[in-house]
Amino acid sequence: MCEPVSFTVIYMRRSLGKMSKRSRNLGMSQRKLSVAQIVRKYHVGDRVALDHQSQFDGMPHPRYRGKVGTITGERGKSYEIEVQDGNALKLLIVPGQHLRIVRA
Repeated sequence: MCEPVSFTVIYMRRSLGKMSKRSRNLGMSQRKLSVAQIVRKYHVGDRVALDHQSQFDGMPHPRYRGKVGTITGERGKSYEIEVQDGNALKLLIVPGQHLRIVRA
């Protein structure tokens, strides 16, 4: 007679990447992308805030969400933004749909 075989279930370790636990929040974002936000043009020297939208393409790291920076140039359809991170100046390359103009 055959004896029953016991199996142990091994689960894979969950990913803890930069988008962990964030994709659900992005999908339920209050603000959806409009054509005007995608087509909008910015100029060198504009002060902008980094803002996540319901699109993953080109989204900056979540640690920069809400940071205010200055546009220093264009790179293709994206913009180069200088952001102060502590004592360091960081250069981020972000598409226009993830930017908001800051009125000063």
